[in-house]
Amino acid sequence: MPDFDLQDLYAFIALCEHGSFRYAAEAICISQSALSRRIEKLESALGVRLFDRTTRSVTLTQVGRTFAPRAQLLLADFEDALTGISDKMFYGSGIVTVACIPSAAYYFMPKVIAHFRQRFARARIKLVDTSAGNVYSAVQNRQADFGLSFLSSGESDLTFMPLVDETYQLICRHDHPLAHLPSLSWKTFFEADYIWLNKSSGNRHLLDQALGDITARRPAVCETRHVTTMIGMVEAGLGIAAVPSMALPEGGNPALVQKPLTDPIVKRQVGLIKKAGTELSPLATELEQMIIGLFRP
Repeated sequence: MPDFDLQDLYAFIALCEHGSFRYAAEAICISQSALSRRIEKLESALGVRLFDRTTRSVTLTQVGRTFAPRAQLLLADFEDALTGISDKMFYGSGIVTVACIPSAAYYFMPKVIAHFRQRFARARIKLVDTSAGNVYSAVQNRQADFGLSFLSSGESDLTFMPLVDETYQLICRHDHPLAHLPSLSWKTFFEADYIWLNKSSGNRHLLDQALGDITARRPAVCETRHVTTMIGMVEAGLGIAAVPSMALPEGGNPALVQKPLTDPIVKRQVGLIKKAGTELSPLATELEQMIIGLFRP
């Protein structure tokens, strides 16, 4: 049997996620040399090379890409087992892992965690804020107890419970020429200097489907993967952007003007994602019901 332990697997997953020995070592609070030894130990035990290393980058080999989801599943199963034991020994302690898109992490989770901590002071919530596709993958692979994301075409083994409907809004600075308009059509939007999402974004996929034949007459000033990055670029005066209303704070962003985007009005539905047929731990069930109660009273 290969001679490695859980710490070696945690080191492997950290390096997968961060792609850098420095940042991976900082994430799990060990030195870079200790991280390197753990990776070498794991590769030696398995008899394969998991990473290709150069002076500038660290990338997974083909074998490493195959091994990564299995290692994550193994660690998730181990943490689930510990959480289950904790739940039985002392109800209210343990870990609940929630995968969610960044806007849901901003909009949903602070209020939820505050309520949850009042009832279960011993409990820990592991919040994985990531892209919509990764949220679905985390729930499907049991790396998260459940997820918060917008509705996707989805996989048959996942369930979706809608919580919030929201629309995409125009944001621009107060001094922008379009700031005085009551609303803006998508056609006019694409005639201005705009910041756009790249094709790896779940929001981009949703917008491409909803906008149909509406095409841009000019390329975007910049493309980015995350909505929060777009907001920063608009604040810097680089152009306008379209963001889901949930991405902005209640009452709006004082630095920006927020306007409806029309023709068409594009909506997305954010909800709770679970793996069908999977029973949540008592603690995860409490958190799930708290989310539902807060946003579907």
